[in-house]
Amino acid sequence: MAGAAEAVDVIVPTAAGRVRGHREGGLTVWRGVPFAAPPVGRLRFRAPQPLEPWAGVRDTTRNGPLPLQPRTNTLLGAGPRTPMSEDCLTLTIARRSTGDEPKPVMVFVYGGAFGIGGATASAYRGETLAAAGDVIVVGFNYRVGALGWLDLSAYGTEQDPIETNVGLRDQLAALRWVQDNIAAFGGDPDDVTLFGESAGATSVLTLLAMPAAAGLFARVIAESPTIASVHGRTRSQEWAAELVEALPGGASSLRTIEPADLIAATTRLDLAVSDRTPAARVVGPVVDGDLLPDYPIDVLRRGAALPLPLVIGTNADEGSLFQRIRGLRATPVRMERLFDATVPEARDPVLAEYGGGRGARAMERFVTDLMFWAPALEAAVGHAERAPVWMYRFDFAPLAMRAIGLGAAHGSELDHVMSRGTSATRRVATLLGGDRAGRALTGRMAGAWLRFARTGAMPEWWPAFDGQRRRTWVFDRVDRLEEDARGGVRAAWQSWQPYG
Repeated sequence: MAGAAEAVDVIVPTAAGRVRGHREGGLTVWRGVPFAAPPVGRLRFRAPQPLEPWAGVRDTTRNGPLPLQPRTNTLLGAGPRTPMSEDCLTLTIARRSTGDEPKPVMVFVYGGAFGIGGATASAYRGETLAAAGDVIVVGFNYRVGALGWLDLSAYGTEQDPIETNVGLRDQLAALRWVQDNIAAFGGDPDDVTLFGESAGATSVLTLLAMPAAAGLFARVIAESPTIASVHGRTRSQEWAAELVEALPGGASSLRTIEPADLIAATTRLDLAVSDRTPAARVVGPVVDGDLLPDYPIDVLRRGAALPLPLVIGTNADEGSLFQRIRGLRATPVRMERLFDATVPEARDPVLAEYGGGRGARAMERFVTDLMFWAPALEAAVGHAERAPVWMYRFDFAPLAMRAIGLGAAHGSELDHVMSRGTSATRRVATLLGGDRAGRALTGRMAGAWLRFARTGAMPEWWPAFDGQRRRTWVFDRVDRLEEDARGGVRAAWQSWQPYG
């Protein structure tokens, strides 16, 4: 008889073959489950292809490798010894218990500015959320960097085409896999909540705005999206040409170049673009007129996205983290370039809300609103005409976070959403106190997310958003409801438009 701490194999059939996971205590997890063929060799820069079926039982008790990326840290991506590979298209599925009734499914899309990240990176793992609520949590890898998000299609041939938005196609393939297979794991394919943070939130809003994603999920949660940063095909192709020109072998080397060399070249290009075209990133979804017909922010503004319930929000101090990253931080020169390249006449009314853009705190607030809050608010206003919307702001900042100048920084809601009672980031955040308040907040946030996944609505204390009153729920030590928060700043940003 198995001991209480002994792992128990759990074998489940999928469309491609049987997979073996482990049950330990009350949680069963399958790791490294493939959802598409390995995108290697001639499949580099191609849309994900169907899996080849396998005989027997495939062991899925170990995490699959992360997508190829710069080695930054194990919190958000790959550390010095983290396994990485082009053969990365795998999922993790976690459930708390079994039963006859199909369970709600929550599919998480990780962040990392489309250049780093992975489903099993520390910040993005969802097992704790699966343990907290009787839901199935799925995380999946998608290709990052130039391998997933740069329009290199001009360098393909009829025999070896290169497709656009292959990272986005990876996401669609993972969601289709969930539709086809999750019932075997005890999940309800008609009750899928798609949620993501940062680049993952931008992804889920992009999917919400795409006809090709219809029927793949029932509701959406977007945490700190940069939905106005999605760029057009002309711009992406110009960046692609610049990248190819910098490669030692030019276009002919794209399929054979060592990934490390491609990653290094993309990093150099991204830094150069961030300087001359502030707030633009080389990698990310591309409006290609095919898979992605229109800018997601415009689709959402028009109220023309898929008619599904949406939770959307940002953190109070998103910009504090980015102002510490050399290639991303706002400077007076970059702010001038930003307005010169977009809407010059918006410079004065917008910067007036930030003291003319002088001072470190003003710069942080400017980045928070430019990249996150103002576009999210516009998306919420438009989508509220189409489907129910709930908007939030995350203000919780323990003393240690305030002391180091980060406040309610980008990503600091993740521990609470994922119901993590202990983590390295949580220990740092509460080093000078605030753990009790943080634990209570975790219960409220994770509980609200789980309720949304089960019912498609938020608790009674959180009223829905509309374009007139603009009610926003503020998560803090003591939560509160704000109506048309920062209305003057909102009005100023309406004079500005992002890059085309």
